[in-house]
Amino acid sequence: MQTRIQGTTMPVLEVQLDPSESVFAESGELSWMTASVQMTTHTQMGGGGGLLGMFKRVVAGGSLFMTEYRAVQSPGEVAFATKVPGHIVPVPVTPGSEYMVHRHGFLCATPQVTIGVGFQQSLGAGIFGGDGFLLQKIGGTGTAWLELSGELIQKNLAPGETLRVHPGHVGAFQASVGFQITTVPGIKNAIFGGDGIFLAALTGPGTVWLQTLPISRLAHQIAEYMPRGGGQAASAGVGGGLLGGIVGSMLSGDNN
Repeated sequence: MQTRIQGTTMPVLEVQLDPSESVFAESGELSWMTASVQMTTHTQMGGGGGLLGMFKRVVAGGSLFMTEYRAVQSPGEVAFATKVPGHIVPVPVTPGSEYMVHRHGFLCATPQVTIGVGFQQSLGAGIFGGDGFLLQKIGGTGTAWLELSGELIQKNLAPGETLRVHPGHVGAFQASVGFQITTVPGIKNAIFGGDGIFLAALTGPGTVWLQTLPISRLAHQIAEYMPRGGGQAASAGVGGGLLGGIVGSMLSGDNN
C-alpha cells in the first residue's frame, strides 16, 4: 500500500492498493476510485465488529455504516478529500500508541484500526450545537488518517505541562495526554469574555494537534448569511444575506 496527500487548502488522500489490500471509511467519504476497487458497505468495521462495534461508533459521533474499499485482481486507487479547508494527518496506531480525535476528525484507516468513544461531556445547548463535546478514540493496529480543519499547529507537551485550549480548537492528541474540561475562572470572564465558559486542559506528556478553524465556528459564521424564516420578505430582508436579498429583489421585480 502506498499513499500520497495532494493539494494545499483542500487536500486529498490517494491510496494505492495492491490486490487484496483495503482501507475503510465512513459511508459517504469516497471522492473517487478506479474500476478495480470494490466497495462493500456494512456495519462490522472500525469498532471491533458486531453490535458492540456499531454502538461504539454511533456513540462516538460516527456513522452506523462503514465502507471497505478493496482492490481485487489488480492494483487500484481510492481517494478521500477533505470536506472543509484543512489538513490530512497520517498517524501510526498500535496498542501502545492510540489517539483521541474530535468527532469529525476520522477520515479513513487500514482494516485493523478501531473507533470508539474517547470522551463525552454535555456542555449545554449553544456551545457545540447542543450536542456537547465528544472525542473519538482511534485504537487497534495499523494507520489512520485524520482530517483537521484550518491551519494545523502541533504542540509537544512535556510531562506535567498543561495547555488550555478552546474545546473547538482541539483537533487530536495522543492518548498519553491528560484531558479535562474546565470552566473559565471569574464570573466576568464567563459572561463578558466572549470565549465561552469552558476550556480544555491538556496535560503532557504527548503530542497535541490544534486546528485553527473549528467546524462549529465555521458553521456559525456561515449561518449569519443564510436566509432566515420563510417567504419572499424574509429572503429580501437583512437577515437573509446578500444572496437572499438579490433573489428577493428579482422576485419583487417580476411581480411589478
